Amino acid sequence: MIRSKPTKLLTLLAALALLLTGCTADDGGSDDGTIRLRFLSLAWQKESVDVNKALVREWNAANPGVRVSYVQGNWESVHDQLLTSFEGGEAPDVIHDASDDLADFAYGGYLADLRGLLPERLVSDIPRESWRSTTFGEGVYGVPFLQEPKVLIANRKLLDRSGVRLPTPEAPWTWEEFREVAKDLTEQMGKGKHAVAWPLKEPVSISLNMALSAGGRLFHREDDGKVRIRFTDADGVMPSVVHDQVNRDRTAARSTLGGGGSDALPGFFGGKYAMVPLGFSYRQQVVQQAPEGFEWTVLPMPVGPGGAVQGVSPQTLSIAEDTRHKREAARFLDFLLQPQNTVRLARGDWMLPTGTRALADPSLRTAEHGWAVGTALARGLRPAPAQSVRGYPEWKDKVATPAYQEYYSGAIDARELRKRLVRDGNLVLARYQRD
Repeated sequence: MIRSKPTKLLTLLAALALLLTGCTADDGGSDDGTIRLRFLSLAWQKESVDVNKALVREWNAANPGVRVSYVQGNWESVHDQLLTSFEGGEAPDVIHDASDDLADFAYGGYLADLRGLLPERLVSDIPRESWRSTTFGEGVYGVPFLQEPKVLIANRKLLDRSGVRLPTPEAPWTWEEFREVAKDLTEQMGKGKHAVAWPLKEPVSISLNMALSAGGRLFHREDDGKVRIRFTDADGVMPSVVHDQVNRDRTAARSTLGGGGSDALPGFFGGKYAMVPLGFSYRQQVVQQAPEGFEWTVLPMPVGPGGAVQGVSPQTLSIAEDTRHKREAARFLDFLLQPQNTVRLARGDWMLPTGTRALADPSLRTAEHGWAVGTALARGLRPAPAQSVRGYPEWKDKVATPAYQEYYSGAIDARELRKRLVRDGNLVLARYQRD
């Protein structure tokens, strides 16, 4: 997920004001005995916002004694918003975030340990692998409820015309095969066009998450309990393919490296690129923006020796440690994450639910818009390698992002990439792990 860099004081104060909108001066109660909870939602697509607000209305209609207020947040500034509100003692009661943003808040004592608060129905319905993404130390500090694999969004006509084998979740391309397919496609497409567009403005998470199928982890917990970075050959499999496609094969467009996924879509629709690796939720933008008659399909990402395994950072729902109404907040979470409601949330965000009952819903298993491909990939989703690493945000912003960007552009080689990630990265992590 997106996390912002530290902002200036005025921005933080403005963010705090946003979080406090609708806040009461008491402890969440009122003169008539009504308990009042604030729910910070990061939904941003219209469908998703509408579903979240509808669920809040439905809860309030059925639970007049526990009123929930919807508070709109945004992904780009949520980390700083929450830090400010936690330190000011004014955090929302129920918090929507992502698992890779929780570590510092969990270890800092800002989030409630959910063990003993959640119903067994909910606990048993979400796989253990998903719960690992919100477990820090001995506690569980969020409910992982939506997840998003990376997929290839592809121009169906160009691929069919090329005669290449189309991958399936059961028989995906290897990274080597993907590289050869890209060569064939680029040659057939003609001058000025490329088989692949890699939108890598935020290169770190995809580089780490795609390494899992090759056996890479980058972050390793040692016998002394501390985490250290080791960059193995497996960690370099996916990055080396991207580097070579851009700088040697010329099968990937250099111009897209500095942009986000949305930036690559116009060129994709215009036939400049045959495939774009994107998060699963980007299908909504494709549906909304593709020109009439444009045929597209969803393909699984290439894999390493370990098969179709990739890391994800699920969206989460947490409860603030400072709230005086943890039981009521947990009841609201249980309502939001009833299987039928989770399906509504998943379809609103064009993502996959973590819950097994919701994932089995027929509406999430249709061929239309690639839903069936996504649900088939769900069994291979694992917690992103950096989930529990303190100091990861700083390492990502100050060390890893510039290092990967320079490597993918060809400005540095693999040896320099390894040196920066390991040497500079371990210096950052050491500051967060002092005895």
